Amino acid sequence: MKYKLGTAAVAALMAASPVMADLVFPSLSYRTGPYAAGGIPFADGYADYFSMINARDGGIGGVAARVLECETGYNTEKGVECYESTKGEGALVYQPLSTGITYQLIPKTTADNIPMHTMGYGRTSAANGDVFSHTFNYPANYWNGASGAISYLLNENGGDLKGKKIALVYHNSAYGKEPIRTLEELAAKHGFELSLLPVDHPGQEQKSQWLQIRRDRPDNVIMYGWGVMNQVAIQEAANIRFPMENFIGIWWSGSENDVLPAGAAANGYKALTFHAVGDDFPVFADIQKHVVDAGNAAGAGDQIGTVLYNRGLYAAMLAAEAARTAQGIHGTADITPAMMRDGMEALEITEARMTELGMPNFGPSFNVSCANHGGPGLIGVTQWDAGASEWKLISNFAATDMDVIQPLIDADSGSYATENNIASNCK
Repeated sequence: MKYKLGTAAVAALMAASPVMADLVFPSLSYRTGPYAAGGIPFADGYADYFSMINARDGGIGGVAARVLECETGYNTEKGVECYESTKGEGALVYQPLSTGITYQLIPKTTADNIPMHTMGYGRTSAANGDVFSHTFNYPANYWNGASGAISYLLNENGGDLKGKKIALVYHNSAYGKEPIRTLEELAAKHGFELSLLPVDHPGQEQKSQWLQIRRDRPDNVIMYGWGVMNQVAIQEAANIRFPMENFIGIWWSGSENDVLPAGAAANGYKALTFHAVGDDFPVFADIQKHVVDAGNAAGAGDQIGTVLYNRGLYAAMLAAEAARTAQGIHGTADITPAMMRDGMEALEITEARMTELGMPNFGPSFNVSCANHGGPGLIGVTQWDAGASEWKLISNFAATDMDVIQPLIDADSGSYATENNIASNCK
């Protein structure tokens, strides 16, 4: 049984302990390369949150957090090199921000007893903690995203998609291919016709795909893109006058970077999300005061409240809360990576706690368990308002079709367990 110490008990324990090392949080960032426009605000949000809690709260459980940034350029080989060069520094949890890097690090982090959090990306079946002991992808994954898009379209069409045509425009990589199986199952279940349109890295050439869309005239387009691919797709959609309100991207295709280049033509474009948008939260005032005004911002301080900055901040908050949970479980503030894994598996995020952190209604309440490393998979939808130059949340965070998703998770994780001779982790 796991026990959690109260705040006073942890404080007393720390007072009796020697000076402790920093709590190290690696950031496998990409501030350079073809995807830097997305990597920079995420890395800034991730770093600024830890700087803020160091200044505002005195760290986590009284121990300072240190972000150890390593540039990957969104390159899998460099990402693995970053992991190998930083893991000996006491790294508590890795956030690769790349599906390709994630696939390479799953066996490595497991063998090294270091947890990895692939929030909204990576190998979807890692949600099965019985097989993937050290990989977590809460609060939502790519298959939740695919189902969330279809659930939204069902709602928009009176619950009936029979005979509809839906096209998937996707980054031709492990990332972009993730939703295909789910969408195929959902197409069979709901009777819509699915077409698949891959786009090769980095995505600047899409004329043929959008000519096919103009010819086939799908009712809706779903996009799993990243970087310049998103900008080009939105502009190409505008060029053929595809209705933007019928175009919906995954959360990596729904930032300001994706829509601003198209100007007014991007108005009405939609994107999925698993967290809130905008800067109307008390935490941002704290970041402004303790980080930006103090001259300690990771970047220029001009990304606060943007979609990807918020996502980096959200990832950092979840990591900090998991570390705090681990401290309570193990009765020490100076936690190890193995202890951090336990904290992630016992994580509970409540609305009350989010409010305490200055992030009320920023994301759904959820808890993690040994069997479920993926969280609740609740998906919201945002829409771009070009006139106001802002994203707006236009739906509640809604449940996804686990009747379709769970068997896919079970099958894929089961195959991985067989191939790698993995016994049950949940005893």
